[in-house]
Amino acid sequence: MSHKVGMVSLGCSKNQVDGEVLLASLQDAGFTLSNDTEQADAVIVNTCGFIESAKQESIGEILDLAQLKKEGKLKAIVVTGCLAERYQEEIRKEMPEVDGVVGIGANQQIADVLKRVLEGEKTERFPPKLELPLSGKRVLSTPKHYAYLKISEGCDNCCTYCAIPLIRGRFRSRTIESVVEEAKGLAESGVKELIVIAQDTTRFGEDLYGKPVLVELLRELCKIDGVHWIRLLYCYPNRISDELLDIMANEDKILKYMDLPLQHCSGKVLAEMNRYGDIESLTALITKIRRKIPGLVLRTTFIAGFPGETEEDFEEMAEFVRDIRFDRMGCFAYSQEEDTPAASFEGQISEEEKQRRVNLIMESQMRIMQEMGEAQLGREIEVLVEGYDETTGFWYGRSEADSPDIDGCVLFTVSGKKPELGSFVMVRVEECVDCDLIGALVE
Repeated sequence: MSHKVGMVSLGCSKNQVDGEVLLASLQDAGFTLSNDTEQADAVIVNTCGFIESAKQESIGEILDLAQLKKEGKLKAIVVTGCLAERYQEEIRKEMPEVDGVVGIGANQQIADVLKRVLEGEKTERFPPKLELPLSGKRVLSTPKHYAYLKISEGCDNCCTYCAIPLIRGRFRSRTIESVVEEAKGLAESGVKELIVIAQDTTRFGEDLYGKPVLVELLRELCKIDGVHWIRLLYCYPNRISDELLDIMANEDKILKYMDLPLQHCSGKVLAEMNRYGDIESLTALITKIRRKIPGLVLRTTFIAGFPGETEEDFEEMAEFVRDIRFDRMGCFAYSQEEDTPAASFEGQISEEEKQRRVNLIMESQMRIMQEMGEAQLGREIEVLVEGYDETTGFWYGRSEADSPDIDGCVLFTVSGKKPELGSFVMVRVEECVDCDLIGALVE
């Protein structure tokens, strides 16, 4: 009888893809995959270690599973992912309930690790992080109509607040051929939306080809039959080329949606972050992007309360948010991450003040998004159908403007034939409630 293995995957979509590769290798090794942790013999916690809140979530999941193990409902717990890579010693010392701790370089060894811990052997593996495979067979954890397509690993940008280069290692791209081959396989399995991800998608190929080749990759992805939407996340502002804007404007399959993480607009704060730009250059860039791609949905993220951020710096960012009117935005409190340069900067700001600044930015943004939603009333928009909520009686899905898990959704009523999950339908927008659009299926 094969052992049942469950997984709790936390953090970003890039980590989620790693988890899907782990699941495929376990399945190939004869393990049975279980969606119910209480029914599993062993559970893998694929952790995030990016910022403090993510670390606490990972630790909470491990402790919940430790309770199941104490109650005899679970035989073994294995911790993988960023937290395992970053805090090898601490996990072993602080959480004796954990049976295996595996760094990202040991992902290919996961089946052997599971076999050993289920035989009662405490196991730890921390080979070089560069041994993490850039691709592999996957068991999708997303609905079958969309999938993330990870095109590179690691990061060389070295922002002073960020631990990713420490955890994931240097930037490494896949070949164009490898990505296209995987994308074709996903399309053949029924995937209609490809979401292109990396720490920095706009840098793709620089290490292999001597220059970024994201545009060349997108051109090939657009040729794949069955793919209806291609969504682009994590584009760095200093690598937005005219060629990229042109292909986004002219290729029907590439959504007019760009995730452009800015983090701040003050030139002083950005310089301290080791990032690009100032308010003038970023305003000019956004003006150019919007001119070249009419109707673009622009998403960004900001960090409030970075060390040394004055009230004037914060006000400049708040005014920038009001003036630019981003279609989608997240703002996060600066997290003081050990072993990063910014952790030792002078001028650290209290948690209360950081949260106050986050709240002010997000309140402003929610008003902007509500106004933008109300401006859609009466329009017909294309929606990817994702499900039906029996409690509310609404069907729901995502429009071009909505990336899974980070953006909102479109709710709609159906008076005639029920739509198929994973199909594309037209919805007439009738109202906007809490920034989510509500409408009716166009029969």
